Amino acid sequence: MKKKYEKFLPDLAGRDDLNRLIQWMCSELAVGHHRGGGGDTPYERQTIRVGLLGADYEIANGRYRFQKVYGGLNWNPGLRSPLTEPGVTVKAGEYLLAVEGQELRPPEDLFRYFENKANKIVEITVGPRADGQGARKVQVVPVADDFSLRNRDWVEGNLKKVEEATAGRVAYVYVPDTSVPGYMYFRRYFFPQAYKEAIIVDERFNGGGSVADYYLDWLSKPFIARWAMRYGADLKTPSASIQGPKVMLINEMAGSGGDLLPWMFRKFSLGPLIGKRTWGGLVGVLGFPVLMDGGFITAPNLAFWTEEDGFGIENVGVPPDIEVEMTPADYQAGRDPQLEKAIEVIKDMLKKNPPKKLQRPPYPVRVRKANS
Repeated sequence: MKKKYEKFLPDLAGRDDLNRLIQWMCSELAVGHHRGGGGDTPYERQTIRVGLLGADYEIANGRYRFQKVYGGLNWNPGLRSPLTEPGVTVKAGEYLLAVEGQELRPPEDLFRYFENKANKIVEITVGPRADGQGARKVQVVPVADDFSLRNRDWVEGNLKKVEEATAGRVAYVYVPDTSVPGYMYFRRYFFPQAYKEAIIVDERFNGGGSVADYYLDWLSKPFIARWAMRYGADLKTPSASIQGPKVMLINEMAGSGGDLLPWMFRKFSLGPLIGKRTWGGLVGVLGFPVLMDGGFITAPNLAFWTEEDGFGIENVGVPPDIEVEMTPADYQAGRDPQLEKAIEVIKDMLKKNPPKKLQRPPYPVRVRKANS
């Protein structure tokens, strides 16, 4: 390895080049979570954040028009949608005519007008017509990153597809990782749907994090009993539980904890895995010393193994039971053949094994019998 890589040393121009070289050397080991980075640099990096409005644009009638406005949860700072806040209410189909009084027309780059405007008040001119008739000025506060808005839109869109395709019988829960955000997503979407008959768990693009056995605790809860209420419907114990069919969506962009989650789902026989083989990164790192210049090289120091598979998940991943490809053309066209397959499979599972309809027994007579 020394001979292979030392020839690059004379041409390194800075720490970034050295980091790239270290990364090449790390790749020789073919083990997950092994990488390098950081370190001292001869200059200060100044990051200029471009403000984003949480929208897609199109060119129409010589103007920029809002093609789609992404909604959010404006009480949540991480899901704030600039164009839907109180007093703003910009809708898809309206035109973005000016920014801070400067008229905006294609082919000018509209994002240029939002440089260094993230989290700052910006006045924009919008209106229903390209000629400016009926225009109004509104003050918005652009966000630095609109990924959370776009991700939520995708999740809510999937939820709606499942809701409509199954007549509300099947829950849809997305888990973006196996750390704090994933746990928040799981709680936010699982508990409001725990009354449903079946569930699709979507862990595609799962970024990992921890051993998320707590997901399995909720997904595998057995039915215990019901409680007859004097008024209203019966209650169930455990209340937040789904005993019906379950499937999990996986893909090649899910790894680390996103490998372990579907492996556990399969181990406990909760249901089929649908999609593509996961990344295969269950050699992890719990900590590593920092280098003298502030850089780092991770030293993976734990590896997942089982008696039946040995260390077999690393560099292999977890294969699906039903393989479904999702091509770039599918992404571009807004198609999701993996979700469509999951809906098809779980509807078939419900048809073959419908939930048992429990019949409440006759009320007992709770009157003390007189002595004969």
